[in-house]
Amino acid sequence: MRSTKLQSSRLLKLIILALLGTISLLLFFLNFPVLPGFGYLKIDFSDIPALIAGFIFSPLAGVIVEAIKNILYAAIGGGEPVGIASNFLAGVMFVVPAAYLYHKFKGVKSVVSGLIAGTIMMAIGMSILNYLVFLPIYALFMGMEEMSIESVKWYTVIAGILPFNIIKGIIIGILFIPLFVKMRSWIEQKQANIV
Repeated sequence: MRSTKLQSSRLLKLIILALLGTISLLLFFLNFPVLPGFGYLKIDFSDIPALIAGFIFSPLAGVIVEAIKNILYAAIGGGEPVGIASNFLAGVMFVVPAAYLYHKFKGVKSVVSGLIAGTIMMAIGMSILNYLVFLPIYALFMGMEEMSIESVKWYTVIAGILPFNIIKGIIIGILFIPLFVKMRSWIEQKQANIV
């Protein structure tokens, strides 16, 4: 009896994660640029379902939703591998600290501090990764030779990548906090019902 309940609980969890991953993909297409001169850096709302998964289950569940979104995006031919990898890593850096701090301390204050920590981690982490990895890959494989020039890389990171990720974290945080407050009892109910 217990193993049947455990199996149905795991199945329900998988279904919820798959649904959130699909919703995340749909939200990925609702995007807009925020920085003049960096039109390719677009804010979308696809991290919100990953945050919900991370808060209901665990930080790992948020990572799984980010992975589902990016795998589905790749499967429909939406983008090149560098951009997909970049989006996945940015989402993980944002969602994991937020979900971790929520599970450790519970409550709205931990949500706010988690979103701030996630924004800082995403902004700094993506700045470093872009400078050391992604921009050189674009220079090498994508025919963007200017990205191999140190001054161009620095400018792209300082004027584009860093402020973009800070703005993205703030916008998603502003949207997610009231959503979390409204969904809090539902999230806590799901936590109680799903092992």
